[in-house]
Amino acid sequence: MSVHEHQLSQAAYDRLKSELVYLTTEWRIDIARKIEAAREMGDLSENGDYHAAKEEQGKTEARIGHLSALIERAVIIDHEGDIDSVVQGTVVTILYEDDDDEEQYLIGSIEERRDGIEVISPTSPLGEALLGAKAGDEVTFEAPSGPLKVEVIRIER
Repeated sequence: MSVHEHQLSQAAYDRLKSELVYLTTEWRIDIARKIEAAREMGDLSENGDYHAAKEEQGKTEARIGHLSALIERAVIIDHEGDIDSVVQGTVVTILYEDDDDEEQYLIGSIEERRDGIEVISPTSPLGEALLGAKAGDEVTFEAPSGPLKVEVIRIER
């Protein structure tokens, strides 16, 4: 993967594309109406509604720029069939050494997030250590507190 590419599942790509369409159409119309209504109230220097609407506009325009760049650089990853090793876009269940509680992570972008599953970057120390690992493998990675060992329990799409 080149530095300029951004790997996304088809589902994440479709969700982001829908969000971008909404923000660049309906949302822009709504925020323009809010700003115009606030302007009609008079003095803009002390108009809280106007300043709140302009702040919301700025934040959302930044999101539009971010989404546009992601979509432009997107490479759709498709994991058809069985997955036998950890790759970007998979959910991996691990067990930390000396711990009895399994933890589950999605390896990928925060844009791939799913309810109840924490996302870790494939370029993070744990993410890098897990890439390519198979169920039953033990991997070690460098954490701020020193080396940690985890066992890969399951890998899912």
